[in-house]
This record gives sequence, structure tokens and C-alpha cells, in this order.
Amino acid sequence: MTETDIMNQIRMDVSAAGNLIFRANVGKVRMKDGRWFDTGLPKGFPDLFGVDTAGYIFFIEVKAPYGRIRNEQKRFLDAMTARGIRAGVAHNSTEALEIVRGERHGY
Repeated sequence: MTETDIMNQIRMDVSAAGNLIFRANVGKVRMKDGRWFDTGLPKGFPDLFGVDTAGYIFFIEVKAPYGRIRNEQKRFLDAMTARGIRAGVAHNSTEALEIVRGERHGY
């Protein structure tokens, strides 16, 4: 399974459990004058974020089985968990739902 496949499965399963979940879609585009336009989310912002049925916000960084988390991603997750926000790395839907429920955090 690719990381995109895993992300799509997580989105379906987290949503099916009654939560709101969104994909943070980012990228860069070269403009006609040669400059680069960055879509604007901070470096390290997780792939998925949302709100659970009780109103708690969560952030999920999706990784394939052999995927590695970057330093910017670690810093973002650390900043969120230090504030009591549910955030972590998920390799599958089970781990993602644990993050949403507050049973798993970090990387």
C-alpha cells in the first residue's frame, strides 16, 4: 500500500466513526515570472487533521510502513502534544483512530 492509499483508508475509517477529517493539501507552483508560490501551511503540518465527536481537534501524520518522519514534522507534533492536543503518526487506520481517541500520540 502506498502512503496515499493508507491516507485514503484512514480518512474513510475516521469519518465512518463520526469524526470530521480533512486532508492538508500543500505544494509549490512555479509562476509565469519564474518565482515559486508556496500554498502556505507551515513546514511539518500533518497530512490529516480534524475534530472528533466531542469537539477535540487532532492531527495525524500518515506514514507508510518504512516512511520516516522529518524533523519539522516531529517539532509540529511535539508542539501540539505539549499543549494537550491529540497528535501523532499513524501507519494504518487502527493507529489513526487511537490518535483521534487520545490513546496514542507522538511518533
